[in-house]
Amino acid sequence: MTLLIKNGRVLNPSNGQDCVADLLIRDGSIAEISPQISESADREINVAGCFVMPGFIDLHVHLRDPGFEYKETVATGAAAAARGGFTTIVAMPNTKPAADNPDVIRYVHNKAQSTSKVNVLQAGAVTQKMAGEQLSDIEGMVQAGSPAISEDGKSVMDASLMQQAMRIANQLDIPVLSHCEEKTLLHGGVVNDDENAAKNGLPGISNLVENMIAVRDVMLAKDTGAKLHLCHCSTKESVEIVKLARERGVRISAEACPHHFTLSSDDMVPGDTNFKMNPPLRTREDVQALRGGLRDGIIDVIATDHAPHSQSDKNDSMLRAPFGIIGLETAAALAYTELVLGGYLTPMQMAERMSLRPAQVLGLDKGSIEPGKPADIVIFDPEVTYEIHAADFASKSRNTPFHGRRVTGAVRVTIAGGEVIYQSAQ
Repeated sequence: MTLLIKNGRVLNPSNGQDCVADLLIRDGSIAEISPQISESADREINVAGCFVMPGFIDLHVHLRDPGFEYKETVATGAAAAARGGFTTIVAMPNTKPAADNPDVIRYVHNKAQSTSKVNVLQAGAVTQKMAGEQLSDIEGMVQAGSPAISEDGKSVMDASLMQQAMRIANQLDIPVLSHCEEKTLLHGGVVNDDENAAKNGLPGISNLVENMIAVRDVMLAKDTGAKLHLCHCSTKESVEIVKLARERGVRISAEACPHHFTLSSDDMVPGDTNFKMNPPLRTREDVQALRGGLRDGIIDVIATDHAPHSQSDKNDSMLRAPFGIIGLETAAALAYTELVLGGYLTPMQMAERMSLRPAQVLGLDKGSIEPGKPADIVIFDPEVTYEIHAADFASKSRNTPFHGRRVTGAVRVTIAGGEVIYQSAQ
């Protein structure tokens, strides 16, 4: 099977290549990149005016499978990923049962292989049942294909236990994906602790909740030598913590989500639970710090924290509704609109933070466009402007604060393993 992509602007962050070229794919791998390829192919796609980027890699999604399939399944989450230009995604372990053993890891991987062409990787839970009391079988989960460990949705509050987990992760050369949350400081908070919370009579979540565990985990990573990845950074202090840690030799990476670098607490619609997520939307000062961190490469990964919930789950008060929004199908457009058009990133840097760097965090042979590499490709149109409509999503859920928002940039084609797995109607 051969596929010829014509006239696209190839952006390869692994070697800095930026040129208009044709790209030939043969048997699932990139065969040739040249200014003009005349060889006939089984299928040809003209992508003039579009970016040809490595397939996006999302280090942080919730597929809700097993246990909460009414919110999302492996199949529907993978379909949403393909529509968003993601060819590889990492699922968090807070399922039911939790992904805390090799059997659950294999269940998700087998289900993904039978229902989707997207590469779905299941992260393993740090502790059994995510209860924070006993370590999971980390080595067994890695042998079953888990690329990382995480207690996402909460932090492992026992520092000694987290230290043990990091030592094992270091021995296995896998990253620890850390959700930084000091739960003793939460105090029932549901939004950012600022004047907007006070105005709406809602308990707040301070920056300290995130910052305290970020500092602790950085210190544990330095002690153990483990690779630490900070999930969904939301505070200006987190950017500073990452910068200082890297300067001191800590093996650290960090992600920011589109909702955190796009929206502030000032943008919240009172009573609309689609604006309730954890960490919460912070101040404009925090938003600017995240954008600057992404610009400077301190925050080196863009991830979604795709967190689907049913309408009935979200149709509750701000106090009782679950945290989380979906993000796989809006991430690329928001990154391009807010960061590239906003002057913080070049298109090449967008590709780096959405493909190459996530691949490097996991140690995957992905995130580049070179002959011999797997043909995981996204075709992105930077010219089209439109409104986001939740009804168009492939995800099972619709919980987004971006419905009706005007953006620029759209995924036209997603290719995984040399096969077209999504193509827009336009």
